[in-house]
Amino acid sequence: MRTKNETVKDDKHRMDGTRVVHKAVASRDDRWFDRINTAFLIGVVLVIGYPLWFVLIASISDPQAVESGKVWIWPVDFTIDGYLRVFAENSIWIGYRNTIVYTLVGVALHLCLVLPCAYALSRQYMAGRTAVTWYILFTMLFSGGIVPTYLVVKDLGMLDTMWAVVVPGAAGAWSILVGRAFFKQTVPNELAESAKVDGASDIQIFFRIAIPLSAPIIATLALFHGVGLWNEYFKALIYLSERDKFTLQLVLRELLVVSQEASQGEAGSADSLVEQQRLASLIKYAVMIVASLPLLIVYPFLQRFFTQGVLIGSVKE
Repeated sequence: MRTKNETVKDDKHRMDGTRVVHKAVASRDDRWFDRINTAFLIGVVLVIGYPLWFVLIASISDPQAVESGKVWIWPVDFTIDGYLRVFAENSIWIGYRNTIVYTLVGVALHLCLVLPCAYALSRQYMAGRTAVTWYILFTMLFSGGIVPTYLVVKDLGMLDTMWAVVVPGAAGAWSILVGRAFFKQTVPNELAESAKVDGASDIQIFFRIAIPLSAPIIATLALFHGVGLWNEYFKALIYLSERDKFTLQLVLRELLVVSQEASQGEAGSADSLVEQQRLASLIKYAVMIVASLPLLIVYPFLQRFFTQGVLIGSVKE
């Protein structure tokens, strides 16, 4: 006859065995999940990364090899004629200069407008903050349209100036809402009230407490808005007419169009047309690299702040 202690021990052994089996099954499932997840992420990286790599190797390969499908992993018949042709244009350097200035000024203006507004809306004691937030949200759903915006820019005397590219959209609604969520979590009202007890004003709290804690959100907003300004094409196209104020995107498009037209011309010998077509193909890929390379260089330095800022700013209470 079994004693009570023996029965308890048997039950305990059975439970331990069940735990081991469950743990083994869970571990096996986790391994399969990790394998599938890894394979999926590798596929995503290839889908996103390979086109960039192909553009790079195509820009330094012989165009005939590219068109015949010989260029896959490595360059074929290495050449930098496309880059030499692109950088030989003085307008390229003017476009770089203008775009860098527009981007730096635009990002600075964006942060100066967005951060104070976002901080004010994150304070519970601000009167009417809910109505203002809904008003800002409304502008994300409905815009004034292209023609009214153009008329406003014209009436303000900003046509054919840097401000025509920088000012419209300087205070982005999305940036304000993300910054509001960030400040609400990072600088709670209790912290602000403690600072007020010590004699700090709202402006002092903003500059001495909120801003020093805002490196992630500043980097995030600067990156998003800076990328938009760097790639700005439409505003520059409709607002700018003087060539010495063109952005890099306008200059690159003009260079690409000119090279394509030259390659399709009827004048000249057959050899000349073939060379023009070869150069046009090289320029096409070189232009893509020239336009995107600065952003690819800057992004790794901001990635850490960018990821942290997006995660924190996305938390809503």
